[in-house]
Amino acid sequence: MIDPNDPRDAILDAALVHVPFDGWSEATLRAAAKDAGIELAEAHALFPRGAVDLALAFHRRGDEAMTKRLKSEPLDDLRFRDKVARAVRTRLEVIEDREAVRRGATLFALPQHSADGAKALWETADAIWTALGDPSDDINWYTKRATLSGVYGATVLYWLGDETPEHHETWEFLDRRIEDVMRIEKAKKTVNENRLLRTLFAGPNWALSKVRAPSRMPRMDLPGRWAGPSE
Repeated sequence: MIDPNDPRDAILDAALVHVPFDGWSEATLRAAAKDAGIELAEAHALFPRGAVDLALAFHRRGDEAMTKRLKSEPLDDLRFRDKVARAVRTRLEVIEDREAVRRGATLFALPQHSADGAKALWETADAIWTALGDPSDDINWYTKRATLSGVYGATVLYWLGDETPEHHETWEFLDRRIEDVMRIEKAKKTVNENRLLRTLFAGPNWALSKVRAPSRMPRMDLPGRWAGPSE
């Protein structure tokens, strides 16, 4: 939610005017602070890593907008795969400025910022699964988010180059990626239902069964925890 009294939002709004020309850069941060009437020292305090934190703030604003819209979407009657596709599509539709995303993709493609880009994709996937009420608290919590991160990242790149009316080719691409994921889930189910394969994977499955989803409160930077045999 955008707060007109929040200096972070004021700087981000001002930055979007400059991003198409200067990208997510120090020049953009300086110009945005000046346009927002905020001292540069305060802007650097709000965005300690400069352009990277500014780009991440833009990305997280999109996640928040998606979550808000999904709460009002009638999803109950949709198939599960269609719920996921709708959520990904909604995340793209709430984007304020496609050029800002393009510039962000360029920034996060740099080796020194790739970890930040991967984390941003993970946060989007987590926001989607959380909005859809995912009950997972084991290894599936991780695999769902890892898989969806890949789907969302690939769809964004396709969307950036899609000039078709209403991006219909992007939505077709998204449907194909979701279908690929469903095939993986079906394969996992087949393995679990096969007595021989279930026996072969008994050891790894036991180990994975001890993995738990991270605690939501307090928020942890680490992705999860290990549950010992006594738990």
